[in-house]
Amino acid sequence: MRILCIDYGGKRTGLAVTDPLKIIATALATIESKNLITYLKEYIAKEPVELILIGMPLNLDDTPTHGTPLVLAAIKQLQKNFPTIPIKTVDERYSSKFASQAMVQMGMKKKDRQVKGNIDQVAATMLLQEYLSNL
Repeated sequence: MRILCIDYGGKRTGLAVTDPLKIIATALATIESKNLITYLKEYIAKEPVELILIGMPLNLDDTPTHGTPLVLAAIKQLQKNFPTIPIKTVDERYSSKFASQAMVQMGMKKKDRQVKGNIDQVAATMLLQEYLSNL
């Protein structure tokens, strides 16, 4: 079974997933946020998922950001549609910034780095890899 990580945004959502042995995190897709549940229903029907991680946006002082209510609403939808899969939040502070820096270090062309969907996927992958490292 796999662990799925979601970097949820108002417009786009980045997804990453582990291999079945839960060793490596890999970018899965960037989708429109409004299509998240439909996409996950199709994916989970093909690939068993044992845990869903979702990035929780918080300020440095742990107060909610403008994105926090969106993520909380997404969590409710996930719980409703996937009641048997546990959902955990992970701290996503700086995830997009770190993702952008990682893409530079990987030698990704500037044109590809400017595609915001790429940042969402890399951010989700980094959140998931950090979670795996801390297990």
